[in-house]
Amino acid sequence: MTHTTIDRIRRFTEDRDWDQFHSPANLAKSIVIEAAELLECFQWGDDFDLQHVKEELADVMVYCQDLLDRLGLDADEIINMKMDQNEAKYPVEKARGSAAKYDQL
Repeated sequence: MTHTTIDRIRRFTEDRDWDQFHSPANLAKSIVIEAAELLECFQWGDDFDLQHVKEELADVMVYCQDLLDRLGLDADEIINMKMDQNEAKYPVEKARGSAAKYDQL
């Protein structure tokens, strides 16, 4: 996300004085709720409304940014940390083309 978009998300929350409701637990719950709404877009097959998917995915991402802010985390830092872990758990020579879990490779 660009800094402009992140600033817009922050301003939206600040302008409405919603930080008071954004505990880490509440934000985590909101992420799961919005993710379930995203999943609902695909509930009955592969025919989906792309606009609805975009809206629900945006909701998930906004709440994720809110949680990053609340916890003082940097998205690039934590994503790269997790990618390092994933690359160690799923080496290319073992995982390529396989859907097996890391402990079954």
